[in-house]
Amino acid sequence: MFPLIPNTFGIEARCRRLVTFDSEDSLKAELAVLDPAEPYIIVGQGSNLLPVGDFQGVVLQSAIKGIHVIAGKNEIFVRCGSGEAWDDVSAFCVSQALYGTENLALIPGDVGASAVQNIGAYGVEAKDIIHEVEAVEVATGRTYTFSNADCQYSYRHSRFKDEWKNRFVITYVTYRLSNSFHPLLDYGNIHRALDERGIGQPTAQQLRDTIIAIRREKLPDPRELGNGGSFFMNPIISREHYLALKEHHPLIPHYDVDDSHVKVPAAWLIEQCGWKGKRLGNAGVYERQPLVLVNHGGATGKEIMNLCELIQHDVAETFGITILPEVNII
Repeated sequence: MFPLIPNTFGIEARCRRLVTFDSEDSLKAELAVLDPAEPYIIVGQGSNLLPVGDFQGVVLQSAIKGIHVIAGKNEIFVRCGSGEAWDDVSAFCVSQALYGTENLALIPGDVGASAVQNIGAYGVEAKDIIHEVEAVEVATGRTYTFSNADCQYSYRHSRFKDEWKNRFVITYVTYRLSNSFHPLLDYGNIHRALDERGIGQPTAQQLRDTIIAIRREKLPDPRELGNGGSFFMNPIISREHYLALKEHHPLIPHYDVDDSHVKVPAAWLIEQCGWKGKRLGNAGVYERQPLVLVNHGGATGKEIMNLCELIQHDVAETFGITILPEVNII
């Protein structure tokens, strides 16, 4: 029987061959025998992946481990294998008094995905701490090292998601961290959650623990209810569009991006359209967080996609806003 494609939605989709590699050398050996005519995709832990059907090709998955601290002149660098679970890296850094990952606690996926997706939460994005990314070119087996600027990071985006998609396999990511703790507390409900715990000036560990508690309260464990985390990206719209919407929807929330643009929470838009907690067959919208689409058991990738498209249609009809998936769809 063909192997399953790794995914936290619990979708039973299969590929022709699943290839894992635990070093750069083993990756290059696999690439050397890869049939150029056979399609392939590159995945991490599958936490941000929705397979809509079987894939008639090769799935490449990193199992490169290792977390290495490198002392810099004024900063600390941490070089991590792309197959390390991101939250393990965050936990390690906080335990070693290396600061910068606290607000990204409990984000699912691996290190490689952090550099592809530019993961983010509570006012922090991976681009804020990524120093450089090492990758192997599939076609040539050549190793490249890309700077943060090379990757052209933006909101939930990098060159690895478009022009470099499936061209490079990430092997290591080096993060630039600080040995001075400067907590970022002004995003979302961090302040309220800290107040409820009687914490005025949190340590890094207290901040990390608080964010983990917030996320666990809002997001389902994929081991219990299949999901890929936040399914949609928060749309960025013109300030003019936002002000026009505000006349009819005075409670519409927003975050300033620049003088001309604002970011609107997709969760709010989806909830206003009546989708929160709604279920269509085996696919549904999570009752505590409308950004999360879930597999109630036995859902297919096509069922999840049908639900996605219906939500997109309603948001566009109601607000004139297109919301786009954050997950990778294959």
